[in-house]
Amino acid sequence: MEAWKAPNVMADNNRSPRSSDGRSSDGRSSGSNTPRSSGSRGGKPDTRSSSSRGGKPDTRGGKPDSRSSSGRGGKREDRPARKDDWRRPPGEQLSRTEDQARYDGPEIPEEITGRELDRSVTAQLKGLPEKLALRVARHLAAAGLLIDTDPTTAYQHTLAARARAARLAVVREACGEAAYAAGEYAEALSELRAAKRINGSTAYLPIMSDCERALGRPERALALAKSPAVANFDPPTKAEMTIVEAGARRDLGEYDAALRTLENAPLNNKTRATWVVRLRYTYADTLLAAGRPHDALEWFHRTEAIDGDETTDAATRATTIEKTLD
Repeated sequence: MEAWKAPNVMADNNRSPRSSDGRSSDGRSSGSNTPRSSGSRGGKPDTRSSSSRGGKPDTRGGKPDSRSSSGRGGKREDRPARKDDWRRPPGEQLSRTEDQARYDGPEIPEEITGRELDRSVTAQLKGLPEKLALRVARHLAAAGLLIDTDPTTAYQHTLAARARAARLAVVREACGEAAYAAGEYAEALSELRAAKRINGSTAYLPIMSDCERALGRPERALALAKSPAVANFDPPTKAEMTIVEAGARRDLGEYDAALRTLENAPLNNKTRATWVVRLRYTYADTLLAAGRPHDALEWFHRTEAIDGDETTDAATRATTIEKTLD
């Protein structure tokens, strides 16, 4: 995942699902449809009397002409509005304006050319017309640049890309991840489901599972965590799924089950990779939530020992616990 991010304009921060306590781990094309005037249909109004035309009464169908004296262009007093009436309902213009703004998207900085994207993303855009592909690429690159500092604007960029290329998995993936970062969990889940339908990838499962948690559905999160595909995940992705699974257990008040889930993960792996740091931190945090502060203190220290980049606040958490134990 995340190949849509622009590697030349942003650093890869290994974005991941929310922590086990529910907090964030890192802290149509529309043209003019102006409704026609409510007056006559382009010509002069018919001012002939409704009772006659040329001195003869209108007896077509055995019924008198009930049209009003305002003419053919006028509205019959007794006729309800038809489903396909040319008069547009109030508020439609406002809706169309919002749709157009979403299609246009935020302004793209001139320095973003679209060439910042990974080749695998560019390859997926080759099926689009050249100008369209360029526009989509620039929106994706802008979203990748902003997702960590301004996720709301990043999400708007991906919506503009989706309005132009909704059938591309990489576009739906980008839209899903940006929505997730912006806290739009229902939208994120919908977009990632769409991406999965298009390309069959299971790499979205950890974030999809975490979205279910955020939407207050831990049981659904656990169901995704038990997917057979998880066994084939690479270590970082499997670690993220473990973290989400433990968090869902905590949501249900099942702290012992959450701890067992984490204890089955490679907490003692000797690498200093971010995914090990996150596993240890989550384990320490779960121990504390389970009422085991001494054990939590040990694991916060063990997390700090391998967290050279200070991606967590393990040191601060350890200090806080030490003060409460004194």
